[in-house]
Amino acid sequence: MTPRVGLVCDRGRDDDLPVHRAGDAYIAAVRDGAGALPLLIPALDKPLRVRELLDTFDGFLFTGAVSNVDPSRYGGPPPRHSACLDQSRDAVSLPLIVAAIEAGKPLLAICRGFQELNVALGGTLTQHVHELPGRLDHREDEGASIEKQFGPSHEVTIAPGSLLARITGLERATVNSLHHQGVDRLAPPLHADAAAPDGQIEAVSLPGGRGIVLGLQWHPEWRWAENPVSRAIFEAFGKSLAKA
Repeated sequence: MTPRVGLVCDRGRDDDLPVHRAGDAYIAAVRDGAGALPLLIPALDKPLRVRELLDTFDGFLFTGAVSNVDPSRYGGPPPRHSACLDQSRDAVSLPLIVAAIEAGKPLLAICRGFQELNVALGGTLTQHVHELPGRLDHREDEGASIEKQFGPSHEVTIAPGSLLARITGLERATVNSLHHQGVDRLAPPLHADAAAPDGQIEAVSLPGGRGIVLGLQWHPEWRWAENPVSRAIFEAFGKSLAKA
C-alpha cells in the first residue's frame, strides 16, 4: 500500500472567505519525490484528534508558509504584525510533531515547519535574523521573479556524520533562502546538521529517532527533481515511510 503523508494546511482567507491551503510544490514532491500519497490536514478551529491523525498517516510533512509561529509559544516578544500569525495551524502542528516523534513516524519539516519542529521540542526563534549583528539577510527579494526568489542563495556547511550528511553524501550544499525568522536556541533533543556562513542553523535532525526526523530552513520542494540534494532528501523520506 502506498504510504500516506499528512501535510498540515495553513489557515487563510480568499475573497474574505476562510480557506485551508498547502503549496503545490510540497504536494508534488511528496507524491513524485517520496513516492507517497499526499493528503491535506485542515487547520480547524477545533483541531482534529492527534490519535486519529497518527492512525491515518504513515508520516508527516510540515510545510513553509507566509505565517509565523506565535511567539507566545516559545516565550518570545509579541510580533510586530499580529496578522502574520496562524494560531489555528500552531494548534495542529505543534502537538502533532511531538506525538509523531513519540510514535516513530517519519517527519520532514520545511521553513515554517522547521521552526515549528524547534519550538515543539522546546527551542526558541529569533523573529528578525537580518537585524542580528553579523548575520546575513536571509529574506527573499520580494521585487524579484519567483524563479529568482527560489534560486540559489548561499552555501551551507553540513556537519560530518549528521543525518543530512548521510543522506546527501556532501560536506557543503548551496540552498535557497526565503526566511526572516530562524532558530535562536536549538531545542535540546535536536542536532544541528547544517549552518549558513553566518552561523545560522539551516538544518536539524533528531538522533536516535525511530523514523527520519529532518528539518530544513530552505525549500527543497522547489524544482526538487532538478536538484540532487533535494532528490536525495525526498528519496530518503520515502524510504523511511516505507519502513514505518
